[in-house]
Amino acid sequence: MSTTQNEQQLEKNIETSEVESKDDTPVTAESETTVETVVASPEEETSEEEVETTVSEVTPEESPETKISALTEQIEALQNKLQEQAQQYDLLKNSQIRLTAEFDNYRKRTAKEKQDLETMVKKNTIGDLLSVVDNFERARNTINPANDGEAAIHKSYQGVYKNLVDGLKRLGVSPMRPENEPFDPLYHEAMLREYTDEYPEGTVIEELMRGYMLGEQVLRHAMVKVAAPKPTESSENTETSTSDETPKAE
Repeated sequence: MSTTQNEQQLEKNIETSEVESKDDTPVTAESETTVETVVASPEEETSEEEVETTVSEVTPEESPETKISALTEQIEALQNKLQEQAQQYDLLKNSQIRLTAEFDNYRKRTAKEKQDLETMVKKNTIGDLLSVVDNFERARNTINPANDGEAAIHKSYQGVYKNLVDGLKRLGVSPMRPENEPFDPLYHEAMLREYTDEYPEGTVIEELMRGYMLGEQVLRHAMVKVAAPKPTESSENTETSTSDETPKAE
């Protein structure tokens, strides 16, 4: 039995060695080429498709003349657009300048109208008060207090007169001082003429009623007496003869 067991053990060893020899068989170049061919075939198909796609996407290069023409057209279009924008800017700028000038003129005109209205209201209101001022001045010049009681009364209403004059000054009212000044019809109104050689012709000798100014405007003209040259003897004789030769009305 031992011999039979030995034979079986040898057969098993021989089979095991054959199997190991089969597993250790080296791979030949042909087998490696076959494997590489089988594995690389899908990649080759993909690369071929990519090459075809790339070739189909590539367009023929444009010539320099075509590029220059395209750039020239773009420049002309941009220049035209810039010119249109500049024209629109000029229109808007001129419109804005015109509106600003119109608004400035409107503001000045409105301010002047407001000032003229205020001046007119002041003139109408203050003009009615000037007669009161005239009465106070007449009383001051004509009344002479005879005793202490009259002096106290005179002093009291002169205080009222002073307050009235101060209020008029705050409103811009100022009296005229025409004495010894040349007669000016813009400010004076001649009520009398006095023939004299003491003053030049046309000089204001006396102020009969005081005039007043409201700012630079005449509130009331001053009533004055104006100097006139004395007539000579020849002129007197001429006037007398002329009056004698004048026929009487029937």
